[in-house]
Amino acid sequence: MDWLQALILGLVQGLTEFLPVSSSGHLAIGKALLGVEPAEDLVFEVTVHAATVLATILVFRKQIWQFLCGLFKFKYNDETDYIAKLCVSMIPVFIVGMLFKDAVESAFGSMLVVGLALIVTAMLLTFSDWMARRQKEVKEYRNGVSFWQALVVGVGQALAVIPGLSRSGTTISTGLICGVKRDSMAQFSFLMVLIPILGEAFLDIVGGDMAASSTGFLPLAIGFMAAFVSGLFACKVMIALVRKAQLKWFGLYCALVGLAVLIFLA
Repeated sequence: MDWLQALILGLVQGLTEFLPVSSSGHLAIGKALLGVEPAEDLVFEVTVHAATVLATILVFRKQIWQFLCGLFKFKYNDETDYIAKLCVSMIPVFIVGMLFKDAVESAFGSMLVVGLALIVTAMLLTFSDWMARRQKEVKEYRNGVSFWQALVVGVGQALAVIPGLSRSGTTISTGLICGVKRDSMAQFSFLMVLIPILGEAFLDIVGGDMAASSTGFLPLAIGFMAAFVSGLFACKVMIALVRKAQLKWFGLYCALVGLAVLIFLA
């Protein structure tokens, strides 16, 4: 991977991370179009995901600071309740990361998996949009999300490690199906990924995977900066769009891209 390919892929990651269209799927498609061989490791993917996570932290810095201040009051309040639910949502993806890491990494080299997963994403987005319109009364929970809803959304995030299955699309869709309001789900979806992605990046550095990566330092650095800058822009603009726009249109886009991938493979 050269610096130009890393720049393009970083921009793709940053612009698609906050939309329910699967940034990992678009990275895989981008690699195929640019002629980049699927890497034996996921260091580049983890690096650009970490960049968009840092962009998320910058955009949500006031809310995160409020959560931390509430946490260190050492009593159960709205902030500690929200953090506890975020922790519950991380349990499924932690289990998948510990037990099925090799299987996940192998899936990143399969365009067939990407194409099929994009179609699954399209079906999930369309169904959740339909379900959300049918729900007339939504039970109110503290901070807009209950513990069982947080766990179900966490299962959705764990399944979304498959490239092509949108993480934000899956978490927002599962939340809407469970009865979480879209405004509450949008913020929860973007915050629940912070620790898992940063944790994976930290383990890569500590475990030596970063140094042993087949991708050089310069492409990693350029990809990181491209994903961070574009992600910072996209996060500010796209969160409002995700909160208001009908998910079925994103579903239609995912279906078309997924079908295009399958037709190309055929």
